Parts: sequence; structure tokens; C-alpha cells
Amino acid sequence: MEHPTTRSPGSLASPTALLGHHAELVRFAIVGAGTFVVDTGVFVLLKTTVLEPKPVTAKILAVLVATLVGYLANREWSFRARGGLARRREATLYFVVSGIALLVNAAPLGVSRYVLHLAEPYVSGLTEQVADLVSAQIVGTLLAMAFRWWAFRRWVFPTALGSA
Repeated sequence: MEHPTTRSPGSLASPTALLGHHAELVRFAIVGAGTFVVDTGVFVLLKTTVLEPKPVTAKILAVLVATLVGYLANREWSFRARGGLARRREATLYFVVSGIALLVNAAPLGVSRYVLHLAEPYVSGLTEQVADLVSAQIVGTLLAMAFRWWAFRRWVFPTALGSA
């Protein structure tokens, strides 16, 4: 009889084993989902009120708020099993990486608005709103998320504790 913790070749790992192996990525994704909600909420609020004529500025401010929330959650939860840097250096690197990611995140919106002219009067108001949402909240966020995952593990939280 096969031991319960062993797998035969070609069999699938249990969801618990997969989650355990990728727990850090799952935590990062959950934090990302939460910061996505913060980012989207702040972006829509600013873009439809005080920063209506300045959607890129609204996006940058929304990302800054979400970055502050993300640092605390990633430091204390997603990457809690990593370390290797003094807290001040870690925070500095986190915000430098996040600043670069902010540019990555805002770039698709800038291209949509100012290169492709997906804004009134060139397109309808509805088209403008959909283009803004897709370029800023989907394309920009996915590109920035991939960059952050790579950069955080490489530079900000580089060492798994216990393997230093």
C-alpha cells in the first residue's frame, strides 16, 4: 500500500500540497487583490470627482495609496518568511521598486489617452471610460504585478529566512 504522502509518477498533487508549495505566491496574489480594490476605488473616486480632467494623475495617486497598503501587507504577511535586509533598506527598496511599477502601471493609460486618443471628443464618453478602466486597471495592473513579483523577490525580500 502506498504511503499517503507519496505520489505515483503522473499523479496530481493535492490542493493542500500545491498551496503549501506556492503559499507565498498565493499570499502575494491575495494582497494584490486587496490593493487592486483600494487602487480601483481611489482611482474611480478621484477620476470622477476632483481629478476628472487628469486621469493619469488620479491613477498615480491611487497607486501610491495602494502601495502603502501593499507594503504593510506584503511585509507582514506575503513575505514574512523572507528577510535579509534591514527594515529601512527594505522599505526604501520596496518604494523604489513600487515607483518603477507605478510608471509601468500608468503607461498603458497614458498610451490609451494621449497616443491612441481614446478620449472625448475623439470617442464617446462610454468608450473613454471603458478604455481608461481596461488600460489602467487591467493591462497596467497586470504588467506592474508581474514586475513587482519578480523585483520584490529579487531585491526587496531576497532571502528566505533559515537559508541565509
